[in-house]
Amino acid sequence: MTHGFDIARPLGAMTIGEFLEMFEEHLRTTNTQSMPAHTGVAQKHLVYGLRGIQELLGCSHKSAQYYKDHVIREAVSQNGRNIVVDADKALELFNQRRTK
Repeated sequence: MTHGFDIARPLGAMTIGEFLEMFEEHLRTTNTQSMPAHTGVAQKHLVYGLRGIQELLGCSHKSAQYYKDHVIREAVSQNGRNIVVDADKALELFNQRRTK
């Protein structure tokens, strides 16, 4: 990766142009190396907190608390005061409840 650059030269002695040239060379070499292909793992759509549940389901704060504890319990992960909800799973569970 040191093509054309003196590795014994201190970094502080480089000009901005030389640094940018070295950085661009680094980007070119890392982009041409084999990057891992798409892993096939779908990104989860997450919402955070009661506010996220409210916006996702279009409900009040009180209703969001009820849904979190009962209806969408399987989609909720809570550690202390931190609430993380898998939105896709929550919508699926919520719609199952509504069709019963």
